[in-house]
Amino acid sequence: MNTIFTNAESESDTPARKPRRARFGGAGRNHPLNIVLVAPPYFDVPPAGYGGVEAVVAELADTLVARGHRVTLLGAGKPGTEAEFVPVWETTQADRLGDPFPEVVNALKVRRMVEKLARSRHIDIIHDHTFAGPLNAPAYENLGIPTAVTVHGPVDNDMWEYYGSLDEHTRLVAISDRQRELAPSFNWIGRVHNALRPSEWPFRTEKQDYALFLGRYAPYKGPQLALRAAHEAEIKLILAGKCNEPPEKAFFAEEIEPLLTETDHIFGEADAVAKRELLAGARCLLFPIRWEEPFGIVMIEAMACGTPVVALRGGAVEEVIEDGVTGIICDHPDELPAAIAKASELDPHACRRRVEDYFGVDQLGAGYEAAYYRILDAWDEAHNRGQALSAVGMRRNAVPAIHADAGTTPVWSRA
Repeated sequence: MNTIFTNAESESDTPARKPRRARFGGAGRNHPLNIVLVAPPYFDVPPAGYGGVEAVVAELADTLVARGHRVTLLGAGKPGTEAEFVPVWETTQADRLGDPFPEVVNALKVRRMVEKLARSRHIDIIHDHTFAGPLNAPAYENLGIPTAVTVHGPVDNDMWEYYGSLDEHTRLVAISDRQRELAPSFNWIGRVHNALRPSEWPFRTEKQDYALFLGRYAPYKGPQLALRAAHEAEIKLILAGKCNEPPEKAFFAEEIEPLLTETDHIFGEADAVAKRELLAGARCLLFPIRWEEPFGIVMIEAMACGTPVVALRGGAVEEVIEDGVTGIICDHPDELPAAIAKASELDPHACRRRVEDYFGVDQLGAGYEAAYYRILDAWDEAHNRGQALSAVGMRRNAVPAIHADAGTTPVWSRA
């Protein structure tokens, strides 16, 4: 892994607008790209515990490097991937997760860093994984760099208003087909499912007698439904939940604590090692969501360990789980207890194969590579079209001028 530490430069060093330009090597798709990945400011990349977006960014960075691309990662904290790491924050902002201010400041810091990097190297594309980052796309356009943005959140009313207001400078990548289906008018350039490296997840066929909830303590994640289902199914439930933010703490105190019995175990927030052990040993993962889940990376983490998922239908659940094979999808919370009992009949090998076949890093790298090339092809086409229109404009604005030494022969010149 490489780290680049840089110092701020003066305002006078801000580069002037650059024209559109074709990338080096032309339109061919066998040329390596210079890619800048932008991560959120909240956790290390990869994260030690909670941090689904950061986990995906880490896998993508390593995969793109392995595929021969030059990758620069802008993030917070310490380096942890094979990409060149440029810290835009000295420390992660985990204690401010949910606060919009770090997102806004992060966007400003990232833009200044991109401007600085662009003075010393050619950048083919910016790939932003943050919420406020897309607002920088017009500035990157002025530098001659297109922007791709992965939409990691749900397409609810607020997100519809936000992403729908972005202009053509910003090309969006969905993480599920359901996401695209909910917002067909967005400027989507493609869909790439989240992914992981199956070899880094322990596979076990012998399971212990407990079900697992792993996620935030929030009503839309359904830990209260997981508790009720586990009690009715008469199985121990381990809750490895994130409970750091005030809304999470309030929800836990008001909705979770009153439901707890002696068969329930509050594990706390699991780090990367503990998460793997918990998932590998569980009879099933409970995923009783109550919202339009954009993807749900914990589902593929469970299946990589050979652990089936018992989930409520919603969002991308039907894309991730093969119902009756790698998990059981329920339409109502009342169906969850029976599904928990049935989950032990499912084949752990089928769970693992589904991840290997559809949600591995090879698919992640190839998917984003294809998206980058589509964006760059469109960029080149627009650049060429702009040159053609400019040439037409020059001809239309031309006027005949009679030069003294040219007799009566018109000579075309710009007015």
